[in-house]
Amino acid sequence: MGGIVVSRLPQHEADAIVAEAVARGVNYFDVAPTYGDAEERLGPALEPYRDGVFLACKTGKRDAEAARHELERSLRNLHTDHFDLYQLHGLTTLAEVETAFGDGGALETVEAARQEGKVRFIGFSAHSVEAAEEALRRYRFDSILFPFNCVCWHHGFGPQVLEAAREAGAARLALKALARTNWPEGGEKKWKKCWYQPFDRREEAALALRFTLSQEVTAAVSSGEPTLFKMAVEIAEEFEPVGPDELARIAALAEPLHPIFPEK
Repeated sequence: MGGIVVSRLPQHEADAIVAEAVARGVNYFDVAPTYGDAEERLGPALEPYRDGVFLACKTGKRDAEAARHELERSLRNLHTDHFDLYQLHGLTTLAEVETAFGDGGALETVEAARQEGKVRFIGFSAHSVEAAEEALRRYRFDSILFPFNCVCWHHGFGPQVLEAAREAGAARLALKALARTNWPEGGEKKWKKCWYQPFDRREEAALALRFTLSQEVTAAVSSGEPTLFKMAVEIAEEFEPVGPDELARIAALAEPLHPIFPEK
């Protein structure tokens, strides 16, 4: 469950969504400071279940001092003394990788936090192939959070990163499994918490999510809309790997669509 699901909701609604998610077997929760008030909503909602779930958070800062400030604030917001996973958030360019990994970079803070017992595992998320591959070369990360979805995959974005992560021994956490394409320019966004146009019809959404879950991934984070999140949980509860005929249908579905991330 991505924390955006509970952002901008009354606390009692956030509590109910988290309680239902936990009851239905969801045990991996992922959030970041940039998700509006998601940390403030998720912290109290998750507190009764904290010992039984895996909590991941992120920093988008690239220098050690700013990253430390974000980490400590996130711990307070989320009512916890440690993160099971803490990630460098949204690496996109090689310059960002260089800064975060260099002297005084954010990675220094994350490593120090692990020594302090405030972080168990270290990972990163990325929005480009080159940044992901470079990060995996430069450091032995425990995990990578990356957009593994059927449309991007069909257009060549994703397979190479999944393979690089597998070879590096990093857990593969999938983002954007329900991403379809970009919203039409100037058009109304039906789903306000999705910056992309998602697969929202049940049959297509099921194909998209099952495609992602059929890859060698550890877990998948669904989209931030409560309605779509609940639909994804229902689909996952009945998961079966996609078969050859379905792969052909997925390819036909993806072929005319413009992927939300370019090849590089």
